[in-house]
Amino acid sequence: MNELVPTTFLAQEGPAKWDWDFAWEILPDLLEGLWVTVQATVVGIVLALVLGLGLAIARRSTIKLISWPVSAFIELVRSTPLLAQLFFLFYVMPDQFGVTLSAFTTGALGLGIHYACYTSESYRAGIESVDRGQWEAAQAINLTATTTWRSVVLPQAIPTVIPALGNYLVAMFKDAPLLSTITVLELVGEAKRIQAVTFRPTEAFTLAGVLFLAVSIPSAALVRYLERRFRYERA
Repeated sequence: MNELVPTTFLAQEGPAKWDWDFAWEILPDLLEGLWVTVQATVVGIVLALVLGLGLAIARRSTIKLISWPVSAFIELVRSTPLLAQLFFLFYVMPDQFGVTLSAFTTGALGLGIHYACYTSESYRAGIESVDRGQWEAAQAINLTATTTWRSVVLPQAIPTVIPALGNYLVAMFKDAPLLSTITVLELVGEAKRIQAVTFRPTEAFTLAGVLFLAVSIPSAALVRYLERRFRYERA
């Protein structure tokens, strides 16, 4: 992380003009923040996809002691702000329950749990779109429940929800700046630090926005590609 010093902006009157030299000076720090943002998003989306599928399956359980608590947990998380959940994990858990995690781990975990509850609903919609006859045919040939899920249901359900899952990936990337509230110095947090030290917000936040676009747009294109490919394979 480069040490930044206040620039001649302090001696100027009126708004500062764009300074390319300053922009190039702060770019390495912003790229470092972007890398933290990408890491948190990747860890979070992997957790959300895996945990979300588990929640969706558990919610369909015929055992009420499983399905009811899972349903309540999903609705609780979906009905409260991500920021409040991050504060709970970072400040309340260590204070009240003695569970202390690093800021990055807490942030990635918070993103993953929050979006797992949304992906679970997408998975549930995909699972329910599978024709009832597929379930009955699997039972008729004595497939186990595990084989039915793995070989019959999920291969048909997951491709239909790829667009929704892709949207959550992009949304999570855009929500990652909330991690700065629990001391994770991601991209926007790095831009805020630079602005606080140099009093030059224009270059810092403009470059931060450009870097977000540089990742979000290819990610959205990748999701559309996967959507077309799975649609073609199912046709």
